Amino acid sequence: MDSNVDNITSRSNPICVHFKKLGAGKSYRDEHGEFICDGEKLLKEALEAGIQINKILTSKCINFTLPDTARVYNAKSDLIDSLSPLKTSQGLLFTCKTPQPLDVDYSSGTHILLDGIQDPGNVGAIIRTACAFDIESVILTEGCADLYNLKTIRASMGAVFRQKASILSFDQINQLNQAGIKFIAAMNSIDATDIMNIDMQNAIIILGNEGRGISEKLLALCAGSLNIPISANCESLNVAAAAVIIIWEARNGKCHH
Repeated sequence: MDSNVDNITSRSNPICVHFKKLGAGKSYRDEHGEFICDGEKLLKEALEAGIQINKILTSKCINFTLPDTARVYNAKSDLIDSLSPLKTSQGLLFTCKTPQPLDVDYSSGTHILLDGIQDPGNVGAIIRTACAFDIESVILTEGCADLYNLKTIRASMGAVFRQKASILSFDQINQLNQAGIKFIAAMNSIDATDIMNIDMQNAIIILGNEGRGISEKLLALCAGSLNIPISANCESLNVAAAAVIIIWEARNGKCHH
C-alpha cells in the first residue's frame, strides 16, 4: 500500500464515524453538505460528472487519477463493510460534496414530479430512466426518498450525478402553477385521458406515492390527467414501470388524436 496513504484500522476513527453517519441519516448529510457512495464504477461516474470527491476509503489500489480534493484512506474490507449502509460493500466507499441545484426552466420540456415516493429503488430507477431519455428535470416533493441516499444513487446507476433534479416544497410547486406551467396527473383511472391521446410537451407530469397516489393538493393543480391502459387482470403498475412508459411517450412527443 502507498506509504503516503493513511491506514485506518478502527471503527471509532473519526473518519469511520463520519462515513457511518453519512450513510445513516439525511439530516447529517444535509448538515455537512456531503453524501456517501460505494464502488469504483460510481466513483468514475461521479468524477466524469464533475462531482467533488472528498474522502475515499478503500481496501484496494486505485489505478486511475484522482483530483487533489480527494483524500485516500486504506482499510480492510470487513471494516468498510461495517460502514456501508448496504449489506455488502464493493471494498470502496467515498464521500462527495452535495452539488448545488442546477437552474431549471420549468416552462419548456417535460418534467417528472415524484410525489412522496418513498422507495429509494423506485426514485433511483425513475431518475435513471429520465436521464436516459433526456427528460428536462425530475422534481421530488419533500416526502420522497432522499436523492442522496446510497440506495437511490445505486438504483440510478450514477444518473443522479447527471440528471437535473430538484427538491421543491408545495409552495414552490404552487408558484410554478401560478406562473402558468401545465401539470398533468398520472392516474390509474378510467376517467383520465389515455396516454396515447394527451400532449405531455412543456408540462410537469406527477407520479404519486406507491400506496396513496397523488396528494389532493397536488391534484388540485392539475389541468388534466393521463392513464396507462393495462389488462383487467392487473390492478396497477409499479411506479417506476409507469414512469418508463410515460417518459418514452413524452420523449417521442406523441399525441395520437
